[in-house]
Amino acid sequence: MTADTAKTTDTQQENEKSHRPENHPGPSRRWATIWTTALTLLPLALLGAAFWIGRLVRPGGDDWCFLPVVRDEGASGMIAKFFLHDNGRVANALLVVAYGAYGVAGQRWFALVSGVLMLGILWLLTASVLKRAGLTGPRGLALLVAAMMAAVFLLATSNTYKTFYWPASSVSHTLAPVLACAAVIPLLRARTGWGRAFALGTAYVGGVFIGTLSEETSVVVLVVLAALLVISCWALPGSGRTLARIWCVVAFAGVAVGAIILYVSPGARARRERFGADTTSVFGPETLTVALRAFGEILETIFTTWQYLGAVAVGVLLGLMVRGGEQGPGGPLRRRPLPVVLVGFLAFLVSGYLCTVVAYPAFGQSVVRAPRIWGDFLLLYVMLLVAVGALLGRVLRNRRWGISALTSVAAGAACAAACVGLAVPLSQLEPKMDVRAQRWDRQDRWLKAQAARGTQVLPYTPVSVSGMVEPFGNQGRKVWPAQCVAKYYHLKKVTYSTRLP
Repeated sequence: MTADTAKTTDTQQENEKSHRPENHPGPSRRWATIWTTALTLLPLALLGAAFWIGRLVRPGGDDWCFLPVVRDEGASGMIAKFFLHDNGRVANALLVVAYGAYGVAGQRWFALVSGVLMLGILWLLTASVLKRAGLTGPRGLALLVAAMMAAVFLLATSNTYKTFYWPASSVSHTLAPVLACAAVIPLLRARTGWGRAFALGTAYVGGVFIGTLSEETSVVVLVVLAALLVISCWALPGSGRTLARIWCVVAFAGVAVGAIILYVSPGARARRERFGADTTSVFGPETLTVALRAFGEILETIFTTWQYLGAVAVGVLLGLMVRGGEQGPGGPLRRRPLPVVLVGFLAFLVSGYLCTVVAYPAFGQSVVRAPRIWGDFLLLYVMLLVAVGALLGRVLRNRRWGISALTSVAAGAACAAACVGLAVPLSQLEPKMDVRAQRWDRQDRWLKAQAARGTQVLPYTPVSVSGMVEPFGNQGRKVWPAQCVAKYYHLKKVTYSTRLP
């Protein structure tokens, strides 16, 4: 072949390559980077505002009973309380100690610390998935996806205070599923023998931790792991299939061990006795039927919450903007993505129903009005919505440039609309939290001053927000947790009052 012929052949190959749909899917790289950066500022600003509002949180509900134990007995006392008396959740007790050791300050900054942690985990997880699949995109794309997922997951609820701001609930149902996702990151980034060993060790230790942290999150993790084992035979490439299967089995074993430790603990046994929730009653035909109806009502609420469209929209942008990976480890998965997503939605439905079954003995029919306990399976729902959007984006990216550009604009507008839709109720919640914080601080100072003078019985005025449980709720008829409040202030007793000091 002559030099001129070779040059002509190379030129033809370059022309063919440049005219492939893959290389003309949409806007230029520079425009895409600017567009991604601009969009990322919206969910980040929303999350920043939400984290900052968290400074207005004050103790309430179970916190009244946790804080005196952490203060007076330390970590050992809190672990003993949970394991021997309350619920058996050892890992939950450790997280309570982590923020409870700082008293009211731990309550105030819990949203900031936990929110940044969750955003960071989702960011690293998204970036790891893209890298493992051999996909690249504009700078900031992984952060955009993670920020939108975090915003929707944390704020698309009818009671943001209980789901995100209330530490006692958040560590069990909001933070727990994100921590479970963190255990996947070492597997996605493992390249060496030591890396694979670390991934397996993390899977087991993380599984035991989740198993002793939250029953509902454990249910979701076990269902998802079982689904992954089922689809691994055809959805994963041969080189990574064996490791993925071993990892799933190890993680499954870890969660199972943790769940068994929790289940046989004296605290869990005492909790089941309080609610009359033995194995027969929980999985009896009547309970399964009413739980199914309750889960149907929960799904109705979830499916009609339009802000979740923000997850679909950011998924569309992800599908439009990623490049490469045709020969990467995600090839088989990309060629047959729809069945994987369908299995994922089936796992969401099964795990969501089982979570409702587990929670029903304690909550009864009010489970349909308690979004704080839905977070265990809602994170999976949000991720599946992103996956659906990404599939749609991948289909549209091979169309004409104008269609891709228009789709990008529409998806960006949907992301912006979702952020605005999430910001409105947040802005309405802030002044209520501010009022509660001022009243709580005022009463707190007075109670501490009176207790310092030796007074042993003092009046207490309920100061609640977003349906939070306070002593003497329901016009003084619900006493709990008045005794915990008395212990917190070193008093013998607090009595019901309708006027703040």
